[in-house]
Amino acid sequence: MNPKYSHIIQSVQVNIPFTMLVDDYLDRFLEYQLNPEIGLDATALDRFSRADFQHVAKILQRQHPTITFHAPFMDLSPGSSDPEVRKLTRHRLQQALDLVSLFNPLTVVCHPGYDAKRYGFDQEEWIQRSLETWSWLADELQALGSQLMLENVFEHHPREIRMLLENLDRQKVGFCLDTGHATAFSKTSLKVWIAEMAPFLRQIHWHDNNGLTDDHMGIGKGSIDFQPLLAYLNANRNAPPIITLEPHTEENLWDSLEYLEKVWPYQ
Repeated sequence: MNPKYSHIIQSVQVNIPFTMLVDDYLDRFLEYQLNPEIGLDATALDRFSRADFQHVAKILQRQHPTITFHAPFMDLSPGSSDPEVRKLTRHRLQQALDLVSLFNPLTVVCHPGYDAKRYGFDQEEWIQRSLETWSWLADELQALGSQLMLENVFEHHPREIRMLLENLDRQKVGFCLDTGHATAFSKTSLKVWIAEMAPFLRQIHWHDNNGLTDDHMGIGKGSIDFQPLLAYLNANRNAPPIITLEPHTEENLWDSLEYLEKVWPYQ
């Protein structure tokens, strides 16, 4: 690890699926003293026992890292009109919730699952069904000293996720801005996302792409204009959001750190 990146590494999370962490990357996370955002998917939740998770948690905690979670999301739908789908969704979220006391994550990031192509005709009902799940999860996480974050994915406009957050204000649910999703999937500029979601913005998933697909390139290797985000971070140095890097390769991580070393606002 280049020592010039150490001050940034201490201040950011690095996303890693739990299975990859165990099978390939645990030693490197320890060597580089990376703060993990641990991704929990169905494969990990079904493959590993509680004892397995506890073992990894104890190894990580020797270095006292900051830990965050990314909850399972694939094929889940908290706003589904099918009660069995909502039941499965809550089951997977409960499995992640059961691990919070082992890792003590600051936040748990979840995908709301809204897609106007599928739910636009049923939006109000979708909101109410979703709120039942998120209100439950937010209360459970607060009791454990953690905080729920909802992340934009296929939402075309900030209002499609803000409509949830405004109803979850009592539970202090935050917004996780995903720069890649906002660029590849939405119909709204990153500048507008930041401006409209600023009251809720407490975490950032930072990666790059060329505007067409969710490539998870290293920051600075795609075409996203990050100036609005950098302006926001510089203007809010006293209350910085959690910043999570989401590289899909180790090279992507070093590319991101090289970029951030030039623009990092928290010297």
